[in-house]
Amino acid sequence: MTSTNIANLRLFNQRIAGAGFEKPADVVAWLGAVQAQDYLGALWAVGLRMRGAVEADIERALADKTIVRTWPMRRTLHFVAAADVRWMLELLTPRILANSAALFRQLGLDEAVFTRSKKLFARALRGGRQLRRKAMYEVLEGAGISTAEGRGLHILSHLSQEGFLCFGAREGKQQTFALLDEWVPEARSMARDEALAELARRYFTSHGPATLRDFVWWSGLRTVEARASVEMAGSNLVSEVIDGHTCWLGPSMPEAKAESPAAYLLPPFDEYTVAYKDRTAVLDPSHAKKVNTGNGVFSPTIVMDGRVAGTWKRALRKDSLVITASPFAKLTRAETRALAAAADLYGRFIGAPVVLE
Repeated sequence: MTSTNIANLRLFNQRIAGAGFEKPADVVAWLGAVQAQDYLGALWAVGLRMRGAVEADIERALADKTIVRTWPMRRTLHFVAAADVRWMLELLTPRILANSAALFRQLGLDEAVFTRSKKLFARALRGGRQLRRKAMYEVLEGAGISTAEGRGLHILSHLSQEGFLCFGAREGKQQTFALLDEWVPEARSMARDEALAELARRYFTSHGPATLRDFVWWSGLRTVEARASVEMAGSNLVSEVIDGHTCWLGPSMPEAKAESPAAYLLPPFDEYTVAYKDRTAVLDPSHAKKVNTGNGVFSPTIVMDGRVAGTWKRALRKDSLVITASPFAKLTRAETRALAAAADLYGRFIGAPVVLE
């Protein structure tokens, strides 16, 4: 198997190519989690894996509580399926919180502060209430708990990683917070071994072919835990040695026959680019800094026949969406047409006619 095969299989396993899903929650559950610190980009990350989706469909799924936005892994915001949020937090966040202890001490955030904050938020949010971040900070400040120097956000993320808070529905352009137990009361827990096996199955089935090292990067598990989780997944995964590296994927190979050229506009931090430690199967190292610009920032990418072929940006005008493409090399006429089709697809998703530059 070559890099081309790997890229093609990932396109189909991630459902960027081939049959898309009907519901946003099905996309998120399939992938395990969808990185979502760039909110609008994450909406498109879900939408591009669906059939005929528009942005409001994913917003509605969040408001209807079938998808939850929180911090389940790598200290980074993700969308997770509501049914999965509890067991994923329980499995993945204790190590994150332990590794944050030194930072919390520097900021003067100890267990007493977190406990007081939890009591304050329990009173403020009880009964299904949702508050914007500013209002959450005002609750803390009113009780003498400083939110300066990032303390406020660290308190919110800590309590979310503990499974106490989560994001609620948006109010206009503002995010709100809610009590997780009230927002998704039926979110289930799972025994640790079962959760490890399930996480491995989800990742490699949807992201494979991928290595154990990729899985460690994505999940934040220790290598020994990641290896055990693959073993516990058993027959749900198969392995193949590619260029001397053992890769894992689901036992059923997709019908990976895409038309060529096939272009896709991926949002920043899409799972296709960010969810692997080794990205060389889809991204030439010579172009890596054009995509990963530093400080954890990933640009929106143009993917052509499975390979990252450039970057793009958008600008909303009064009556149109302007997409500025920056390909790494001159495109052929066929590639230009494929890119235009990809741009039109994104325009339909957000409900605006597209001007491609």
